[in-house]
Amino acid sequence: MEVTPDLLTPYKMGKFDLAHRVVLAPLTRCRSYENMAQPHNTLYYEQRAAPGVFLIAEASAVSETATGYPHVPGLWSQEQVEAWKPVVDAVHAKGALFFCQLWHTGRKKSHTAEEIPQMVMDFRVAARNGIKAGFDGSEFFPASASGPLYQGQPAQRQHGSSLDNRCSRLATDVIAAVVDEVGAHRVGVRLSPFAGYTDCSEADAEAHALHLVHFMDKLGVLYCHMVERRKCVNGNTGKLAIPHRLSPFRKVFKGTFIVNGGYDREEGEKVVRDGYADLVSYGRLFLANPDLPERFRKKVDLNKYDRSTFYTSDPVVGYTDYPFLSHETQVA
Repeated sequence: MEVTPDLLTPYKMGKFDLAHRVVLAPLTRCRSYENMAQPHNTLYYEQRAAPGVFLIAEASAVSETATGYPHVPGLWSQEQVEAWKPVVDAVHAKGALFFCQLWHTGRKKSHTAEEIPQMVMDFRVAARNGIKAGFDGSEFFPASASGPLYQGQPAQRQHGSSLDNRCSRLATDVIAAVVDEVGAHRVGVRLSPFAGYTDCSEADAEAHALHLVHFMDKLGVLYCHMVERRKCVNGNTGKLAIPHRLSPFRKVFKGTFIVNGGYDREEGEKVVRDGYADLVSYGRLFLANPDLPERFRKKVDLNKYDRSTFYTSDPVVGYTDYPFLSHETQVA
């Protein structure tokens, strides 16, 4: 008799064996001075690593012009590769799986159609560098705070008027390049179709994202990581609730499907049991609780996160100083 999975049951993602369905979401932390991974970055990820845990590192810029924010890591140079190695080694020593997220901040840095081939090459090189640094794979994030690369930027509109060309040519080119470079079994893609970008309606954004998910599925990409629409008031209870609008994407994508966006333990349990998602990624909760899977297992209280320290450059406060359940080694 097949057992219904829950948040803490093992899962096989491609060739990777995961101890449970709880994933560390990629979170920009602005503590990688001069765009280089630092010793305190090693401690931060090592704290959250345990046998069979899947961690996704904060976004690494693919070029010097792709950063957009202060003190974010990069993966465009050999020096950055060497800086990431001790971080990756520490995570692997704890038995965890570690992917690097790659990004370009899009409209935060203007670019023309002539620059697009170079951007695609930048992602290819960064994915290659991630493997050199020891990461198990790469997650492509075609979005930024100011707008996703997969929506209709002026530079992309020069490609043509079809949905494929007008809205997603750059993203599909990057995904194809990264898959070609490191293999589909080492590639994930994170999409935020409900992020509220100014020059694209929500309906268009969903259509663009669905088009990309179809493309990813055909390529055999390892996982699709999607962010829910912001919580809204439930008409029956009057409480904030996750809208759960990702079912159309789940139906299209045959690989591992990861959801993110306001989940707690109970909501995570439900979507895994219902088959709505395979894995659930946690950002703020995992940030404030380095032993989050253990806390979920024991159903104990969680540390409260301090929003004021999310993006400070302090190497300790709000970064590596959140307490564990105990001083003993936590096992996921």
